[in-house]
Amino acid sequence: MRVVVVEDQQIMREGLVALISLMDGAEVVGDAANGEEALPLVAAERPDVVLMDLRMPVMDGVAATRRITRDHPDIAVLVLTTYDDDESITSALLAGARGYLTKDAGRAEIAAALRSAASGQSTFAEPVSRRLAQALSRQRPEPVTHLPDGLTTREVEVLRLIARGLHNGEIAATLVIAETTVKTHINNAFAKIGVRNRTEAANYVRESL
Repeated sequence: MRVVVVEDQQIMREGLVALISLMDGAEVVGDAANGEEALPLVAAERPDVVLMDLRMPVMDGVAATRRITRDHPDIAVLVLTTYDDDESITSALLAGARGYLTKDAGRAEIAAALRSAASGQSTFAEPVSRRLAQALSRQRPEPVTHLPDGLTTREVEVLRLIARGLHNGEIAATLVIAETTVKTHINNAFAKIGVRNRTEAANYVRESL
């Protein structure tokens, strides 16, 4: 497992590099002090996982995560940060982070999360899981009881979230599905109800759902 560490505090960065280097089957192939430094490093080294801090100068971890997951969708980003507020968690996940740990995580937890991220699984610290569940419960659309025009239950859920003004990444996070799946549901739903854009879809929701 090849890992890049992105952390602006030198002592923390060096500690993480040392910790990961002691893991069986793991290799740190580079480290960076901010997101801007990380981007060319990730492009050159093609790691399996990027261990990413959030609050950094020059380019923060959210912006860097968004660029990495867009340009290298096969590379997992695992966030390791001090912050566990709703805004930080949501921003990181919408940017494409595969997991989210806080810096009070122990060595075994970090090692397990890195391996999970490398294998395509998601890992969240317990407080983060609680906050994420609460946020999703507030965002989830009301139960679907009426299915006109041959729409599926999921397509109605997506249309209702479009009417609320959510973009595709937010819809994916709310429904816990991939953003590509959201796009498929939108295309199918738009074809069924005969609309061409999100404004027309929102009008349809107000009139028919």
